Amino acid sequence: RSGDPWHSMAAQTDALTAPVKWAQRADSIYLTIDLRDVKDEKIELTKDKLSFKGTASDKEYTAELEFLKPVKPDDENTKWKVLPRSIQMHIVKETEEEEFWVRLLKDKVQEKGQCSIDWDKYIDEDDDQEAFDQSNLEGGQGFGGGMPGMGGGAGGMDMAAMQQMMAQMGGGAGGAGGMDMASMMAGMGGAGGPGGDMGGFEDEADSDDEGGLPDLDDDGEEAEALD
Repeated sequence: RSGDPWHSMAAQTDALTAPVKWAQRADSIYLTIDLRDVKDEKIELTKDKLSFKGTASDKEYTAELEFLKPVKPDDENTKWKVLPRSIQMHIVKETEEEEFWVRLLKDKVQEKGQCSIDWDKYIDEDDDQEAFDQSNLEGGQGFGGGMPGMGGGAGGMDMAAMQQMMAQMGGGAGGAGGMDMASMMAGMGGAGGPGGDMGGFEDEADSDDEGGLPDLDDDGEEAEALD
């Protein structure tokens, strides 16, 4: 046991700092982890921080980026993708402001040593706000809604797997998804739901009861006649 803390510390020391490039618009950030052929990537995004861990060229890299201001990890336009030459991501700012962020990170010293401007995507805040070219992110995935303990990649892939599983299961998935719930409710409506045929059964029962009452009266009149 005494060796575990040392081993953990050594592992952290061995990990290299992942180089990062970035550019911004009034409403978003385009961030690139500048590593080739990344494997075993784990990415987690919260409103305040991006955490990355992965392997490139048989070396382990990490990045812990605490943003200057909050972002929106759950936004449908916040997404990422692993490419042969890098990992790229488009991150929506929590608040769209006319003035650009003065820097990416809260920590000036960390940003100076780890982050650089992506001049290919850079524009001045006084220029026309041309949107980022996101063609490289086609087919990318979201950050899994920021699910705790699930990492960005795992979260995104798990969400896709869940959707595929629910699609395969169809209505049998019950209330697991909105589409399945709607299908089930539609099926219930046509196959004897509370507001469907059940109502018909009640109507039939009522009509039978109503039809039976005159018979009782007739029997009573016949009994009086016999008396």
